[in-house]
Amino acid sequence: MHGDRFDQEVADSYFGRVAEPLPKDPAVRSVVVTHLLADRQPFLDGVSRVSPIALLLPKPKSLDPGAKARLDPKIRVEELRRSALHEEGFAAKLIADCGGGPFVVLDVGGYFAPLLYELHGTFGNEFVGVVEDTENGLQKYEALGDWPVPVVSVARSPLKNAEDYLVGQSIVFSVEAILRERSAIFQGRRATVIGYGKVGRSIASLLFSRGVSTRVYDVDPIRMTEAMSHGFEVPATLEDALDLADLVLCATGNLSLTGDDFRLIRRGAYIATVTSSDDELDLHALRASYHEEPLSNHFTRFSSQDHYFYLLNKGNAVNFLHGAAVGPFINLVQGEIIVAVREICGARFGPGLGELGQGDRRSIAKVWLDHYGSWVR
Repeated sequence: MHGDRFDQEVADSYFGRVAEPLPKDPAVRSVVVTHLLADRQPFLDGVSRVSPIALLLPKPKSLDPGAKARLDPKIRVEELRRSALHEEGFAAKLIADCGGGPFVVLDVGGYFAPLLYELHGTFGNEFVGVVEDTENGLQKYEALGDWPVPVVSVARSPLKNAEDYLVGQSIVFSVEAILRERSAIFQGRRATVIGYGKVGRSIASLLFSRGVSTRVYDVDPIRMTEAMSHGFEVPATLEDALDLADLVLCATGNLSLTGDDFRLIRRGAYIATVTSSDDELDLHALRASYHEEPLSNHFTRFSSQDHYFYLLNKGNAVNFLHGAAVGPFINLVQGEIIVAVREICGARFGPGLGELGQGDRRSIAKVWLDHYGSWVR
């Protein structure tokens, strides 16, 4: 059997098992924000078993044209632009145009956090809730302080640990591949990782194992102490962290570098990010102070009169240049997303922040092991 076909059949079977106890002919539609990559179809099919997809909003910087062409033509697809989505009434009209009835939002990055009250005011109880995938998105929902609908997050689930670890590995792979386009290598470089969450931790450990002198900086002192216990140098200030670094990897999802921070970057340094540019970098401030010169598809030079540095992949997540592949481990948290949608649709959660329990997660992990436990070795 052809490898790609085999992979898809295993994924289809896995998501089918996860969705087995879910109700048939569900009445709640879904509005889905997603990285529409080549491997997303089995997950989207799994979502549809729980809640038919009425509106798909692919993130434009991680959109595979082939994956888009394979979508069910009944699904409405609209380009996801944060500025347009947040215009008053725009998101409500998009959803209303997809037909009436209750709906749930599957979010990636907190796009709908500023719209929570507006959508609840427009649709009332027909807006049944949100499932948020990412840490930076969860932080946007947490900042609201009050929630008119259930907001269930998988961002801090233990089922996401494997994915986050492998995302860090894929970031390092992609950064090295891009540097080699300019005949540059890791060895002999000094790196700073900004953000010591699960992805940042993975990046730092792999860089260190590759012989790269690695510093870590995080605004959270608890994470700084953890990084120190892992053997990393932890400068007290961002200025000290950037002083000697000729490779900077931003892994906070919450504006690593803003305003005057760019002046602190070492001349000639390379900067890479793990999330969308508008989540990780203040590009507006950067472009106001620096001349932008694209050197290739993957390199952009920013320069002022006496300063310059390079931005990889235009400030977008570098691993999407190579498919952001983390293998079937991503299916663990995708399975949790599907179950979270079911539980919201079944009114298990009331208004407020929530997450699934360990029993649900163990059940998902058991189904995953049944499908992939021997195959991924």
